[in-house]
Amino acid sequence: MNGLRGSLAALLVLVVTAACGTQETAAPAPAATPKHGHAATKAPAQPLRDGERFVTLTMPEPYTPKGPNGGSDDYRCFLIDPGTQGAGFLTGAQFQPLNLAIVHHAIFFRLAPEQVAEAKKMDAAAPGQGWTCFADAGVREAGWVAHWAPGDRETLLDPRYGHPIPPGSQLVMQVHYNTRAGDGADQSAIRLRVSDKQLQPLGTALFPAAVELPCAAGESGPLCEREAAVADIGRRFGEESARTPGSLTELCGPARPGPTQHCDIPVPQEGLLHALAGHMHLLGRSIKIELNPGTPGARTLLDVPEYDFDDQALRPLPAPVKVGEGDVVRVTCTHDAKLRSMLPQLEKEPARYVVWGEGTADEMCLGIAIMSA
Repeated sequence: MNGLRGSLAALLVLVVTAACGTQETAAPAPAATPKHGHAATKAPAQPLRDGERFVTLTMPEPYTPKGPNGGSDDYRCFLIDPGTQGAGFLTGAQFQPLNLAIVHHAIFFRLAPEQVAEAKKMDAAAPGQGWTCFADAGVREAGWVAHWAPGDRETLLDPRYGHPIPPGSQLVMQVHYNTRAGDGADQSAIRLRVSDKQLQPLGTALFPAAVELPCAAGESGPLCEREAAVADIGRRFGEESARTPGSLTELCGPARPGPTQHCDIPVPQEGLLHALAGHMHLLGRSIKIELNPGTPGARTLLDVPEYDFDDQALRPLPAPVKVGEGDVVRVTCTHDAKLRSMLPQLEKEPARYVVWGEGTADEMCLGIAIMSA
C-alpha cells in the first residue's frame, strides 16, 4: 500500500525521533500456505444512521492497467468529483472493485478545492484516463480518508466523528493493479457514507517499519544482493521509490537483515486512536502494533499473529485510546521468504533481497491508524 513517502513528511510533523531494529524472533514455520484469492466482502450495507446518506461514485470509464518497464504492477490515480451530495463528513466508505483479479488495493485521498486544479493538470497531461502515481496521490498534502485491501469492509466508528469533505473538494482514487493473476479492464466504484452533521474531524496516521528480508536458504541470484534489489525497485517504479528504504532508515534507524523488523515512533501531540489496520504483502506472516512497549502501561493495540492478505479489515478499538507526548507506538512485522516458492503468484519470481517496495513481489510493513485530535 503506497502513499508512504507522501505521508512521511506529514508523519514527521508528529514524530520527534524513532528507533528501529531487528527482533531476534525467528520466522514462524510455514506450516500452511496462505490463501490469497482477493475475495470481496458481499455483506449488505449497514443501515444509515441519523443525518447520513449514501453517495456512490464510479470511475468515468474503464481502465486497462499496464505496468511500466515490463512490470506487472500499475499504480493509477483517478480524479473523482463527489459533487454537492458528497460534501459534509465522511463517516464510512465501501470500495467496490469490479475486476478483483487485478485490484491489489485502493486508497482515497481528499483534495481541498485549491488542490483540485493541480490534479486536473496531471490528469490532462497523462495519456488515457488518470495518471501514474507510485509515490502517492501526486498532490502535496492530500488527505488520506479511506482505503481498501482484500477482506476490508465498511467499518463504522462512533457517529460523532468523520473525515471532513468541504464543498468543492474532490477525491483521488489511487488503485494498485497487479496483472499476475488476471487481466482486462476495471471500472471500480466507491460508496460513501456522508453526514450533514457537524462532527469531530478524523485523520489517518501511518506507522511504518523497514523491511530487510534476505533471500531464503538455498536461494541465489543477482537480486539477492541488497544494492541490486533496491536498484531494481528504482528501475520498475522510479528513483523516489528506490529512496524509500533509505527514508525508513532515517526515520527508524538502521535495521539488521532478518525476518522480523520493528520501528518505535514517539508521538509528541495528544490524540485519540479509534481503529487500526496492518498492511503487508504476500510474504507477510504477522503484524503487531503496541503502545509504550516495555513499560508498566504497555498495551497491544493490534495483533495479527497469522497474517492473511485477504483479511486486512480495519479493527476498531473497544474504546478510543488516548496518546500524547512521550508515548511510543511500535509496529512489528515478520515476513517469510520461503513463501515465495509456495504461492502461485510468486513462484516464478526471481529470488530477491526484499525491501520496502510498491510491487506485489516486494513488501511493506505499515500500521494504519484512524485518529482524532
